[in-house]
Amino acid sequence: MGFFDRLRRKPPKTQKWAQTLNGYAPVFSQFGTNIYASDVVQQAIKCIVDEMKKLNPVHIRYNGNDPVPVNSDIQTVLNNPNPLMTTSEFLEKVMWLLLLNYNAFILPTYYMWEDERGIQKRKYSGLYPLKPTQVDFIEDASGQMYVKMRFENNFETTVPYDDLIHIKYNYSINEYMGGDVSGQPDHTALLKTLELNDTLLRGIAKAMNSSYAVNGVVKYNTMLDDGKMEAALKELERKLNNSESGFLPLDLKAEYTPLQHEIKLVDEETLKFIDEKILRNWGVPLSILTGDYTKSQYEAFYQKTLEPLIISISQAFTKKLFTDRERSFGNRIELYPKDLIFMTVEQTLEMVNLLSNTGCIYENEKRVAFGLRPLPELEGKRYMSLNWVDMDIANQYQVGKNKKEGETDGSEE
Repeated sequence: MGFFDRLRRKPPKTQKWAQTLNGYAPVFSQFGTNIYASDVVQQAIKCIVDEMKKLNPVHIRYNGNDPVPVNSDIQTVLNNPNPLMTTSEFLEKVMWLLLLNYNAFILPTYYMWEDERGIQKRKYSGLYPLKPTQVDFIEDASGQMYVKMRFENNFETTVPYDDLIHIKYNYSINEYMGGDVSGQPDHTALLKTLELNDTLLRGIAKAMNSSYAVNGVVKYNTMLDDGKMEAALKELERKLNNSESGFLPLDLKAEYTPLQHEIKLVDEETLKFIDEKILRNWGVPLSILTGDYTKSQYEAFYQKTLEPLIISISQAFTKKLFTDRERSFGNRIELYPKDLIFMTVEQTLEMVNLLSNTGCIYENEKRVAFGLRPLPELEGKRYMSLNWVDMDIANQYQVGKNKKEGETDGSEE
């Protein structure tokens, strides 16, 4: 059963289907996957997943407009989600589930404790991506929402919805789930394009096969028995194999008639159009798919496709991992995309120089930005543009607090 034991929750004693505005029962089966036989679709999704797994999830607390990293049990879990996954693997798993199913469910495991003021708090111990085959939204007499989940091995569990991180993709018609009215991906329009693409590929395969078909007929102007016919064919095959000039030598007894093949191949522009039409469904340009992109193309891909996903995931984690009180104190989960930003060496140098002047970057961060290993003697060191002194004593240096009594700086008369 593995970590399914962690999923065991007591279902509400009195339960009913959660209400929906459209009158349908909120029971959803997961999920159609027939479009994912297409290599173009798989490559497009993998482009998004490979970029999203580079994100750095961080627990921060806003002090006004200043985000301050927090070394908490939540950050520990973000750094090591569960015994089976690293952070990048966890994000990769979540993204595949989200893009395949338009819904991703994550179960945080925790235990409760009371602080010295008697306030109950949670200490998180793991984050587990789930892949249910069916989810039912139900509520008890008090209006508390629950999610009943069934898995591929027929295991069932009921979890309070407040304890479940639920990320939705293309959240539009359905009240509870991403996707269409039934809570599933709507691929009707995409399937037509995929069928057209499949037809084109089959046509190319047939055209290639036709090049290996019969290319000509040899007519022998004499009567040959079976033995002589077989020998004549072998001799013809030998001549074909030995011919380096492209000419076939024949005697007066044989007459060769070529068969004309008109092979029709799809032009490059048509194939490119079909590929781009498929890729547009996922917001992935062809340049990103091939890896031949410019900085501006990557920035457009980030803003159009990646950034909305980053915001959705960040807000879903924040909503479920923190209480209302904790959120009121500025606690957030942010997914920082530093490793996603595509910059040239010149642009990186410009950024480092800009941040260095105000002491906003550590010395080891400068080295890492250029692919150099951090040095232990530079740990915790930051400098700013006041004669490049240690930032921690810059104020004292500026007002002369570190001068000995009676000592001047040379500017006094």
